[in-house]
Amino acid sequence: MMTKRPPTALEKMGLNSPMALALHLPSRYEDETELFTIEEALGLGRFQSIQTQGVVIRNQVMFRPRRQLLVTIEDDTATLQLRFLNFYPSQQKQMAIGNHVRVRGEVRDGYLGAEMVHPIVRAVTPDAPLPASLTPVYPASAGISQAIIRKAVIQALRDASLKESLAEFLPTQLMDQILPSNDWPPLQEAISYLHQPPADANTQSLLERTHPAWRRVQFEELLAQQISLKRAHAIRRQRRAPSFKKSSSTNKSSPSIEEGLLNVLPFQLTGAQARVWLEICGDLENTFPMNRLLQGDVGSGKTVIAALAAARAMDYGYQAAIMAPTEILAEQHYLKMQEWFEPLGVRIAWLSGSLKAKEKRLAQEMIESGEAQLILGTHALIQDKVSFSKLGLAVIDEQHRFGVRQRLEIQQRVGSELFYCHQLMMSATPIPRTLAMTYYADLDVSVIDELPPGRKPITTKVVKATRRDEVIAGLQAWLAKGLQAYWVCPLIEESEALQLQTAVESFEQLTQALPEFKVGLVHGRLKSDEKAAVMAAFKANEIQLLVATTVIEVGVDVPNAALMVIEHAERFGYAQIHQLRGRVGRGSADSVCILMYAEPLSLAAKERLQTLRETSDGFVIAERDLSLRGPGELLGAKQSGDAMLRFVDLQRDAWLIELAQVAAERLLAEHADLVERHLERWLGSRTEFLKA
Repeated sequence: MMTKRPPTALEKMGLNSPMALALHLPSRYEDETELFTIEEALGLGRFQSIQTQGVVIRNQVMFRPRRQLLVTIEDDTATLQLRFLNFYPSQQKQMAIGNHVRVRGEVRDGYLGAEMVHPIVRAVTPDAPLPASLTPVYPASAGISQAIIRKAVIQALRDASLKESLAEFLPTQLMDQILPSNDWPPLQEAISYLHQPPADANTQSLLERTHPAWRRVQFEELLAQQISLKRAHAIRRQRRAPSFKKSSSTNKSSPSIEEGLLNVLPFQLTGAQARVWLEICGDLENTFPMNRLLQGDVGSGKTVIAALAAARAMDYGYQAAIMAPTEILAEQHYLKMQEWFEPLGVRIAWLSGSLKAKEKRLAQEMIESGEAQLILGTHALIQDKVSFSKLGLAVIDEQHRFGVRQRLEIQQRVGSELFYCHQLMMSATPIPRTLAMTYYADLDVSVIDELPPGRKPITTKVVKATRRDEVIAGLQAWLAKGLQAYWVCPLIEESEALQLQTAVESFEQLTQALPEFKVGLVHGRLKSDEKAAVMAAFKANEIQLLVATTVIEVGVDVPNAALMVIEHAERFGYAQIHQLRGRVGRGSADSVCILMYAEPLSLAAKERLQTLRETSDGFVIAERDLSLRGPGELLGAKQSGDAMLRFVDLQRDAWLIELAQVAAERLLAEHADLVERHLERWLGSRTEFLKA
């Protein structure tokens, strides 16, 4: 019996075919085509990568102040010192006295004169030829050298099968009509160029990925993505879904749940909410499944729209499910829905991972039998043991927090032989336009761009941590007015225990500093019932100051809490501070958010805090967040383990997206036979992820 050989290091990286290697493009380049004498290298200035060579005349291990290897090389013009703080015996041997080496690195001023620290070193003969092209540097996993990848790529580029894989099949006429000036090289030529650019190549345009060879690759990748999304859009329209269209056949003998909900609400819908609700009603009347993203800033009133959509589904005898990423947010929805729907006789089920086995089983039975009309919970709703009786609507709150796989899972689960359910995604993190164009082509987008009446703008202040005592004094004066406040502790990803310790320390310090007020503490390690008890006490003003970790980021609504202090604000991202800040400003009092930071501040943190101080516009913040983090994190795509777009930068290459959209429509309409070939080339098995 033959044993299966273990995968090679390259195969573990997914580089298991000539095509995969051809598309494993360099992240940067090194110019090894120029060689300078040591004297020239010393005179060229500092902080630029320079290549020189010489004979080793000194090689010694020093122990001042720490173990390091010092090597001196010389040529006919001068000498140069090389310093290695980490080194292997093999390196020491490679640079033995008398050996000739070629080195590349930055010349810096050291203790003993000019030196290179940790240069790239190769043993060569004095007359060894220089490479004719720039040297590519590839993305690599630990333990795989650049030499191994370069050798494998060169072999792949010579492989006969690659000619067919990279063959030109996009119609020339179509390309000429769509592209402003089609001076891009053919695909195979572009890829070969990117792997082996000539010595006179425009290095800047290669590094910035604006070279015509890069543009050809980027366009093709975007085209594949847009085709995939447009096909998903068309496929969805062929699926059956229940139509919730108001007609004379609906039962008029008693008020509908939807009408009852509108009557029980203590407020009128804003103009923006009414507009969005009409858009969703239009979707729910269709015979194919809704796939809509509802965007609205924190506190804009998305929850009531979700409740109305659920009421419409229940009026037609279907179940509705609302899923949230965290237990605290799911629980807030549950309490709100109970308040609105229980007086109307709606049967509600609650399902989360923390329920005891018996409670979980009872909830699952209610869901399966159809006794539960409205189901609320966390990702426990898409676990294997949950079987819906007749699910007509799935609402997914803070949808970007669920990985791509999880959104797919609920999409597949809620479908049956007869119908698919309608899906409404909600997000308080606005999706930048370029992101929506590339990843949400199959998603209709509604925006609640108006805050409910009475909501006041939030004043944001940026304060140094050294002024902590002043902040506490101001907090004391604030609480004395009868108002409440949040004190949010830093997120320390490396250690949940350390984060908890910080929260506990702040809680103890503030309890001591503010003895006349009741201080509460809530964090991720509290049990659900303990968390709920603290939150209920805070809502009832039995607790005046709530010290919390980021568990209060979403879903907490206490109108009397109009002040928030965020400790170590420099450790939080754009979206997180924007979400946290949205917990205040929910009542009639003037609201303040204090961003307290510790020095020194990185440039990125400084810019982030400045932006947050100047604007509360979620779209401006989302654009900055996109430039900082990239689409993978914003979409939850990183959780899937699959890179979404490898070669495209959504901000730099935004103009390409529209060209790719037009080309995708033309290709689908006029050249359907070429579509599969293009998708297989670029996406392979990843096409499924783009339908989420």
